[in-house]
Amino acid sequence: MSSLRNGLKTAVLLGGLTALFVGAGAALGGSRGVVIAFVLSAVMNVGTYFWSDKLALHAMGAQPVSEYDAPWLYDMVRELAGPDRPMPRLYVSPVAQPNAFATGRNPRHAAVCVTEGILEVLNPRELRAVLGHELSHVYNRDILISSIAATLAGALTTLAHLAYLLPFGSSSDDDEPSPLAALLMLIIGPVAAGLIQLAISRSREYQADASGAELSNDPLALASALQKIERGVQFAPLPPDPSLTSRGHLMLANPFASDGLTALFRTHPPTADRVRRLHQLATRHTSTW
Repeated sequence: MSSLRNGLKTAVLLGGLTALFVGAGAALGGSRGVVIAFVLSAVMNVGTYFWSDKLALHAMGAQPVSEYDAPWLYDMVRELAGPDRPMPRLYVSPVAQPNAFATGRNPRHAAVCVTEGILEVLNPRELRAVLGHELSHVYNRDILISSIAATLAGALTTLAHLAYLLPFGSSSDDDEPSPLAALLMLIIGPVAAGLIQLAISRSREYQADASGAELSNDPLALASALQKIERGVQFAPLPPDPSLTSRGHLMLANPFASDGLTALFRTHPPTADRVRRLHQLATRHTSTW
């Protein structure tokens, strides 16, 4: 029931984000603006679909790891994936911060990356639970969903900025956009798109926590790992580099410093709330787990 509710919530949010994007095109440039919005969205989404994994891995300086180099890591992932699911490519990032992420357009073209920091601070049970979370992102196709949401939000902001430079409106007076509507969309549109994107990201994290805990049969280990990772992020947050900030939603935990107002715009739910839900999940399923 929880999975269905999260899936429905994500679909509604994606629909709202798409409608907002098209509405921005209409407000900023009438029918011509809608066409530009669709074309821009399509081009950016195609690029995201095919190259998001390469871009994310490059941004983290990740290097492929072979089974010869890390047989224990391959054993963990292979056991969690089972015989019926494809084995993702495995990478290690030299980043000292404890974190992990999954990327790729579908389960057959997926990659799971762990940082050197997470390998140092987590015990094998916690690391296995983290890998279960990341594999759940792969199997739920969350990477593609998050990438589409990020692309739509970014494209809307780009469209709003282009409105200052390009004459989107048609020559017909009846089709000219309302100056007031255009001004409101320029100000409110990108903010609304960003908030919807955050809601989608948080919804998928809750779902990956639940399905990952089911996959590993160990929600308490994931809860413990999240608490260690939260402390590691606070000790060594990633720098606000544009190549990293655009992919922060892929990480297991928010990798950036988030104090004061910035905490309101985190791509991940509060760690304390995630830990509480995992403990509740463990309590409800004590008889089977």
